[in-house]
Amino acid sequence: MHDKKQSMRILIIEDEKPAAEKLKKIILQYDVTIQIQAILGTVQAATQWWQEKNEMPDLIFMDIELTDGLSFKIFDNCSISCPVIFTTAYDEYWQEALEKNSIDYLLKPIRQEKLETAINKYKKLKQHFAVNYEAVFQQVSSAGQNGFRKRFLIKKGVDFISVKTEDIAYCYAAHKLVFIVNNKGQRFILDRSLNELEKELDPTVFFRSNRKYLVNIHYIQRIKTFAKSKLIVELNPSAEEEIIISQENAQAFKQWIDA
Repeated sequence: MHDKKQSMRILIIEDEKPAAEKLKKIILQYDVTIQIQAILGTVQAATQWWQEKNEMPDLIFMDIELTDGLSFKIFDNCSISCPVIFTTAYDEYWQEALEKNSIDYLLKPIRQEKLETAINKYKKLKQHFAVNYEAVFQQVSSAGQNGFRKRFLIKKGVDFISVKTEDIAYCYAAHKLVFIVNNKGQRFILDRSLNELEKELDPTVFFRSNRKYLVNIHYIQRIKTFAKSKLIVELNPSAEEEIIISQENAQAFKQWIDA
């Protein structure tokens, strides 16, 4: 017996029309009262749909590989605050999906029982997090008195982890993702660019050492000279590669350290 007091709103993002129609059919077989807000087939169409300020759905079923690119691009263009169930014929995207509001990852062809399990999972999570999430988020991911971040609320699977900025040893970019590494060497994916992080973190504590790394002054263990007046920065916990500061940035780095 499904709760029919309030119709659930679902958005489908799928570029193959037969797959989209089949998905719509099995969703309505689960609960005929569900409202399918729209079926969108491209990153561009989905972006435009959000820009038109349509009502946020309760849940999105989102194919990953669309005709004009990966659907992850939609998150770069739009502010999506509802959970997402990703659908795909491939299992290689699961890690990135976890960082994009994902509560489940269904491999095609999607079976009725798998879909029902996924929607039931959404309902349980909704009931569990019935508190005002926005208020909690603002409290946990707030800025300090100086206007810079004190902590980040990081999504890891269906859980949230609060990481204090003082515990972040360094941040780095790799494989089109941004990671933060804490003082215990634990690594987390953060849904931000390094440029955004650089603006949010206190510049007296964090320095953009190069294109890939943003380092915390308190976790610099050693600074070594390198060829052509470059510098090598060693951190604790250590990074997976050498962090090299260019000749152009070396003087600014020294002034930052000596401030």
